Amino acid sequence: MSFRFRGPNASSGMGVADHGKNAFLELKRKKVHRYVIFKIDEKKKEVIVEKTGSPAENFDDFTASLPENDCRYAVYDFDFVTSENCQKSKIFFVHWSPATSRIRAKMLYATSKDAFRRELDGFHYEIQATDPTEVDLEVLKDRAH
Repeated sequence: MSFRFRGPNASSGMGVADHGKNAFLELKRKKVHRYVIFKIDEKKKEVIVEKTGSPAENFDDFTASLPENDCRYAVYDFDFVTSENCQKSKIFFVHWSPATSRIRAKMLYATSKDAFRRELDGFHYEIQATDPTEVDLEVLKDRAH
């Protein structure tokens, strides 16, 4: 399956809907969202926004939004306080690919990930997770510090 690209990188493969780019920029620059969950729309052949989380939502809300049996891309804005008592924020890209998801979905998300990441610039860290323990709050804390 080939994906068309919306935007300047037409040769790269899969596209990201404009709404998806805007949601990411709102998270990154304006702190409008705590997280954004993306899914591949196979009919439109592009990545679309499935859900956004308000700044009041927490990490448990984020992980509850990841489907148990299907793949997703997700971005999470992790706020924390350093040992020097400074407020910091790091943006995590999560490639969610549970062991129970369809092989076709795993392959589609795996082969489209690099093109997706190129479209949305500004991640600090990447996590590839196949079960909830791999995208635990402690994992983010360890990476961010």
